[in-house]
Amino acid sequence: MSAPPTAPVAPRTGYRHVLAVPEFRALFAAHVLSLLGMVVSEIALSVLVYDLTASPLMSALAFAVGFLPYALGGTLLAPVADRFPARRVLVVCDLVCAACVAVMVVPGTGVAVLLVLRCGVAVVSPVFSGTRMATLADVLGDGDAFVLGRSLIRIVSQSALLVGYGTGGLLLTVVSPRHALLITVGTFLASAALLRFGTRRRPARRRDREQGGGTLVLLRKRRVLVLLLVFWVPAMFLVFPEALAAPYSHMLGAGSTGLGLLMCALPVGTIAGELFAGARLGAGTRERIVLPLLCVAVVPYLGYALAPGLWPSLLLLVLAGACSAYTLGLDQWFVRAVPEELRGRAMTLLSAGLMTIQGVGMALAGVMAEVMGVRAAVVAAGVVGTVCCVGLALGCRVTESRDGAARDMTGR
Repeated sequence: MSAPPTAPVAPRTGYRHVLAVPEFRALFAAHVLSLLGMVVSEIALSVLVYDLTASPLMSALAFAVGFLPYALGGTLLAPVADRFPARRVLVVCDLVCAACVAVMVVPGTGVAVLLVLRCGVAVVSPVFSGTRMATLADVLGDGDAFVLGRSLIRIVSQSALLVGYGTGGLLLTVVSPRHALLITVGTFLASAALLRFGTRRRPARRRDREQGGGTLVLLRKRRVLVLLLVFWVPAMFLVFPEALAAPYSHMLGAGSTGLGLLMCALPVGTIAGELFAGARLGAGTRERIVLPLLCVAVVPYLGYALAPGLWPSLLLLVLAGACSAYTLGLDQWFVRAVPEELRGRAMTLLSAGLMTIQGVGMALAGVMAEVMGVRAAVVAAGVVGTVCCVGLALGCRVTESRDGAARDMTGR
């Protein structure tokens, strides 16, 4: 099944070739704007709620509540990604986000309404993310260019962890929280305009009106299920040091500077690993390193057993982040395993599950740290996570062999 005609992409692709595709540039710029709007709105809303309530708990809740609806939105709204034209879904999601944030700006809006509106933004986020990922395959094809396009999207997302919250904090020193929210309305509207006028209209992938069968079909495919778990499970363990960065920094006596460095180390490693794998390795090599890197993804966390200081801890986190380069080859496997007519739904499910499992991992890290201490919790994540990753690697091998045998029998 061939992708719709698009701008030609060179057989040996690189980031420059991907960015040369006009439609991808529109998608990429829209992603940057939406991400900027999301990050700034999270910070501004948290500050606004604190100003209204003087409650640290309510301020933290305003930030955390954005993670809770991901599972709901990703599960219930996943069919939308394939049932309607992708461009329409993306534009409507941006407009919904803009409308929710615009209501937050209205003076006198109560805290309860603010939290509900924040949930509204979070509910449509996995649909937007999944539809955008599926659209990348339409724009770039489902080969190496798609992998590099996904890589660029991830790099921008990781970079937002490094600079986005800092920029939002600086913005709030100049303007009020409500004015900052008003700026994010503009970023969402600009993203919607880019998607509407910068991308081509494509028909819906599925025209039937079934409610849940497509998702069940996906989850019954053993190869797809295993690959989803390969995306999700390591992420659950990788967030442990991030979730425990504040108490660990306190243990080391590193203060707020150490806390900032600990929060940045994992994203820095992830960006470095993605850039190296995307720019220096060929498509075949990226696929060959998936399982070896998966097996060692959380092994660096075992180094916490040696009670490392700040700089050795940062090195361990950078190494763990760099191992995430396995996701480039994994992207290729996933798009190959998913039927094209269910691609939007699969990507939405992937996105929602990833956000949800990271939230679960953070909560689990807190519980384990209360019971066994911070260092022991990270070491336990390294041990259990490595066992799980090795098991998933074996599962990938088994399903790959079965799928290969099935293709040989059917001649496809």
